[in-house]
Amino acid sequence: MEFSLDLLKKQAKAAITELINYGQVGLEYAGTSSHNIPPLKPGDIVVIGCSTSRVLGYHMGTHSTEDVACAIMDEVLPVIKEHGLYLACQCCEHLNRAIVVERECAEKYGFEEVCVKPRLHAGGAWSVRATEVFSDPVVVEDIKAQARAGMDIGGVLIGMHLRRVAVPVHNENNKIGEANVIMARVRPKLIGGARAEY
Repeated sequence: MEFSLDLLKKQAKAAITELINYGQVGLEYAGTSSHNIPPLKPGDIVVIGCSTSRVLGYHMGTHSTEDVACAIMDEVLPVIKEHGLYLACQCCEHLNRAIVVERECAEKYGFEEVCVKPRLHAGGAWSVRATEVFSDPVVVEDIKAQARAGMDIGGVLIGMHLRRVAVPVHNENNKIGEANVIMARVRPKLIGGARAEY
């Protein structure tokens, strides 16, 4: 695929905007209206995992690229900050999918910091970029399934970081470069059975 960093930026901004606004635009999922998905509020966590190799059309972990990570981060982070949210950046499997977050986020949620520094081939370009642009980055082993929204760029498996109940976002913006983009939001559990109203 022929693409430019400008195209990646445009795709990333469209995807993160769609994820944050989901539930406010009357979309439907699984027979239940998306109004059951509460809006994201300041202090909520959005987790993003990104394979820059997949964005370029290569096998995961073979072409980690800082330029691609920078282009995507340059569009995603300002939108996250504009809404007062925390961005959690998932490392690759070589770091057991640890997460880079702002220290403020880790302290607010009680996440335990671990001693590791992501690098290009042990953590990936995405997590390396997070350590460069966050105000006070820390790596935590996990975020205890506290994310209220998530974006998986390239099939990196972020589901373990989402709160219950995760609901797929059937997104129009489903590609960044060559990578498939899968997104989810969370909603409260529906309980009570046939007599209940939601």
